[in-house]
Amino acid sequence: MKTSVWALALAASSGLAAPAFAQAEDSFTIGVHASFSGAGAAFAEGMLAATELAAEDVNKDRGLEVAGKRYKVLVKQYDDRYRAQDAVTAMDRLMIQDGVRFVIGPMGSAAAVATKAQTTSGKVITMTLGFTPRALGPDAPYAFRPVITTAEFSDPQIAWLLNNNPAKKIVSLLPNDETGQQIGAGNTSAYAKAGAKLQVEYFERERVDFVPVLTRVLMQADGLELGGNSPTTAGLILKQARELGYKGPVFITGGDVAAELVKVAGKQAAEGTYVHLPIDAGLPGTAAYVARYKAKYGPNMNGFSPFFYSGLQMLFAAMQKAGTVDDNTKVAKELEALSNFPTAIGNASWTGEKRYGVNHQIDLPFYIGRIKDGAADKVAICNVEACR
Repeated sequence: MKTSVWALALAASSGLAAPAFAQAEDSFTIGVHASFSGAGAAFAEGMLAATELAAEDVNKDRGLEVAGKRYKVLVKQYDDRYRAQDAVTAMDRLMIQDGVRFVIGPMGSAAAVATKAQTTSGKVITMTLGFTPRALGPDAPYAFRPVITTAEFSDPQIAWLLNNNPAKKIVSLLPNDETGQQIGAGNTSAYAKAGAKLQVEYFERERVDFVPVLTRVLMQADGLELGGNSPTTAGLILKQARELGYKGPVFITGGDVAAELVKVAGKQAAEGTYVHLPIDAGLPGTAAYVARYKAKYGPNMNGFSPFFYSGLQMLFAAMQKAGTVDDNTKVAKELEALSNFPTAIGNASWTGEKRYGVNHQIDLPFYIGRIKDGAADKVAICNVEACR
């Protein structure tokens, strides 16, 4: 894959600088397949930033060295607008038009399911944010998930939340799509195990006025669960719930939403909300990534971003171990074999054989936070067994 005028133009179109590469004659492209428009844009921007920073790491060192060659890493992004059909089109453009064989994304569950046949047949290695269990499996040997999902954290996190908040009837508002339905089912089961009943109300993802449904369901609820929503949507629901006079506990079991939640709902409305924290910014490597992100992109880093950066650290290492950037069967095998691998957010391994039939699910600790004065303070550390 020789560098050409087209490749340099591609680098410019993706927003990356094109420095002189005296000794890096080859290149490959990482695609970013995410929802850059709409309420989930914060997730997409975090995924893109992670990819750009990972590419920057290797490019400043004359490219990624694999089997004696150095490869410049380029970045190309497409917006799937959180629609399954647009996701298929975007993936086609990455694979056919741009020749991409490594993708950060798809972002949403519906997109992950819709594009699975394409990426599997094309042997494209993907790193999805989609929480659906259908995103991983023996039928998708090139699909990996570098983030922790509801399936891993809902049981221990909800058990801890209810142990500290004696709520018995919880209401959850979720989008009526693959993402919302999967999270709704998982959370319903987790709340039942913890001794509470979860009532799930589904809405169309474009909805912004939640007053009618909140008016109907909040009167008899002693807890509000907003996990599974985009950061902006969670903020809108919380703001409207507080304006209606709801004063009970609010749980957000999943997603990194704290910064946007406070921005949209306001500090007063968000005060005391329990949130899922995917990372511990106090860890040295994580703190370094956060500082670097803020210096380049601004203060509101999405907590999923360092997961994708870490996933790319693992992918690059797998390419080096496989000795190729072209044979994705070899690269995927080496990627799955990585264990206790040092990343920006701690030593990572892969798990998932029991739940998904394949060890393509990242294995890392996670945390519970509580918003105080506009920021999320860590109140518990968790693994798949328990929070403490």
